[in-house]
Amino acid sequence: MPSDPADNPAYSRVMLKISGEALMGDQGYGLHPPTVERIAKEVKTVHDMGVEICMVIGGGNIFRGLQGSAQGMERATADYMGMLATVMNALAMQGALEKQNIHTRVISAIPMDQVCEPYIRRRAVRHLEKKRVVIFAAGTGNPYFTTDTAATLRANEMNCEAIFKGTKVDGVYDKDPVKFDDAKRYETVTYDEVLAQHLGVMDASAIALARENEVPIIVFSLDEPGGFKGILSGQGTYTKVC
Repeated sequence: MPSDPADNPAYSRVMLKISGEALMGDQGYGLHPPTVERIAKEVKTVHDMGVEICMVIGGGNIFRGLQGSAQGMERATADYMGMLATVMNALAMQGALEKQNIHTRVISAIPMDQVCEPYIRRRAVRHLEKKRVVIFAAGTGNPYFTTDTAATLRANEMNCEAIFKGTKVDGVYDKDPVKFDDAKRYETVTYDEVLAQHLGVMDASAIALARENEVPIIVFSLDEPGGFKGILSGQGTYTKVC
């Protein structure tokens, strides 16, 4: 009998990058606990396949540094506030995952020992080897860098085989599929095409870092039930940046 694709996932260690807005649900701000729980269940289905998972979650549902800067706040201060928002989201996701009986560690680039661990690369790798989900918070710990860049940096440091970018659409399109009915989805696209055509997968520094280290980026819909597991099983709809 042929083996079940779920027994042989396409990747053994992955980075899942989601935006803070993904945790809002239908709200306009903050955290929506049922939505956090739903995403945690999606992560559990992949964890149950034996895949080692690390995560980076944005903070835009609570505070976005660029918006604060645009309103007159000092950019570095605004970015640090955004980093703290990512810690709040990471703790919320940790709680939801541990309700699913998945051992989870939140690791912050900004030390705050009473709520999460400081970032030590070898310790983080060890957590992954022990099949714990690792959530990296506070970005890179530096202003002027996005959580996209932080996700790509950590994916490289953890030797992840792919970065999964969960969005509201099922891949990368040549134009906004919400506004244009004739928008076409790419099956695959190169790093250079993403940069040249401003396709908005991730910011330029994140794409350049992924290209330099040849880490593929899988763009898929986080709103599609079973989508995350499906791709690792060789199914699903997505775009691969490689």
